[in-house]
Amino acid sequence: MIPEKSRFLVFALGIFFCYFMYGIVQEKIMRGRYGQQTNEDGTVGEKFTYALALVWVQCLCNFIFAKGLLTIKPQKEDNTPISYYAVSALTYLLGMVSSNMALRWVPYPTQVVGKSAKPIPVMILGVLIGRKSYSWLRYSCVLTIVVGVVLFMYKENKGSSAVSSSGGLGELLLILSLAMDGLTGAVQERMRSLSAPSGQQMMFAMNFWSTLILGFAMIVTGEGRDFVYFATRHPELWGHLAMLALCGCAGQLFIFLMVSGFGPLACSVVTTTRKFFTVLCSVILFGNVLLPRQWFGAVLVFAGLFADMFYGKKPPMPASKKPTAKDAEDKKKLIS
Repeated sequence: MIPEKSRFLVFALGIFFCYFMYGIVQEKIMRGRYGQQTNEDGTVGEKFTYALALVWVQCLCNFIFAKGLLTIKPQKEDNTPISYYAVSALTYLLGMVSSNMALRWVPYPTQVVGKSAKPIPVMILGVLIGRKSYSWLRYSCVLTIVVGVVLFMYKENKGSSAVSSSGGLGELLLILSLAMDGLTGAVQERMRSLSAPSGQQMMFAMNFWSTLILGFAMIVTGEGRDFVYFATRHPELWGHLAMLALCGCAGQLFIFLMVSGFGPLACSVVTTTRKFFTVLCSVILFGNVLLPRQWFGAVLVFAGLFADMFYGKKPPMPASKKPTAKDAEDKKKLIS
């Protein structure tokens, strides 16, 4: 049996590596060009613009991957209500779409700063809806990590910005995205306390409903048809999609293992600091100079992570106290 801290480290490193590669391939697909035809503006090649289809392909591959895992290694029956999975999938998709749409009205640093606060709504809604309980020390640790990530990643805009706020619509979309992230975490917390599904079971059910929801949206908008025509014209896209699916499947498996084993808050902390470590790696590899503010943010992130690791958990029950049935149930709910 792998120790708890070792499992946490394995899951966290798996998330970091898989989504680092995922981001590279995703940027290749979304920012690259396909084909050799010359456009009217003088550019060469056709751009991929089918965001819904890209997410749908990923969800479908994740669903098939999770089904294969459950077929190879059957597990106990999942008694989680279907409504929990459907709502969780819907809030997850709404959060992701809102975050991407916000980039039409706010600059990228603003989006990064906003999404860095993801652990806060996860924690608040986990208490209100997921019936979760955290110590004040853990609240302080998560807040320290968020502040550190914000200080490290935020860069002042120099010169005029080409992106207008359009009356605060971009900021509203970011708030909506954060609210959806919090609702997703709260519903997943209810799942853990009610039926404790495994990571593979959560991955299977979540992606099943996500595939259905996105499939319906693609049919209604007509994006599915256009995506098929594009892939037919540029078959090299399938190779990029296969690599994206491989990284995404492995990364999402680690995420759901983290959620089922340590809770949505721990997963949120890991996925948030993943951005920090990605930027830190680029600093080390390419020799970029850090501002004093960014070094201070790095110290805050590491301090928050280590404090949460060693002091953020609830203290164990004294040996002299005889546990009751209520104590056992409360302890189960507090494990994260």
